[in-house]
Amino acid sequence: MSAAQYNQAHDVNRAAGPCPVIETARLRLRPHRLDDAEAIAASFRDFSIARMLRRVPMPYYKQDALEWLLPRVAAVLPDWTFAVTTPDDRHIGTVSLELRKGVWYLGYWLDSGHWGKGYMTEAVSAAIGRFLSRLPDVTLHSGFFADNRASLRVQEKFGFHLTGCSDVYSTARQAMVLHIDTVLEAGDFRPAPRP
Repeated sequence: MSAAQYNQAHDVNRAAGPCPVIETARLRLRPHRLDDAEAIAASFRDFSIARMLRRVPMPYYKQDALEWLLPRVAAVLPDWTFAVTTPDDRHIGTVSLELRKGVWYLGYWLDSGHWGKGYMTEAVSAAIGRFLSRLPDVTLHSGFFADNRASLRVQEKFGFHLTGCSDVYSTARQAMVLHIDTVLEAGDFRPAPRP
């Protein structure tokens, strides 16, 4: 990383600030808490969710969730990692904006019991919208496994476009999987209409 990239990453890091709380029409996005561990572990016991993520081991235990949560709860990372919750504060998924080597990446997942209701579109739209209101010149990177058409549809709604593909290792599948790389250029974001 060049000195300019390093300085830009750390300027972006400071500008993003702490992960906020966002209310949408049907959801609440908030910073994670340690007591989210059981809900996360329960969701990732479902292979249909874990198989679509790069770094989720199978089987997945509450201790795995706690280890993932600790740096996020301690706020030692520059990332925004939202717990996606129902109005009664039930954890049903995550939307993250992670800073890796000076580049921002979008990631997300939703408990399978809530698929097909537009929740992920609602949550991702709110998270990106708030993030870009703080850092309007940031380019967001993301992607999806080639067999995850639902994730492609979510990203297309917001203006992400395909940039390439590569084989990556999926911990849950214990295999190499074709990953489609995407990017949302600064200024190209299209928020989702309210449900």
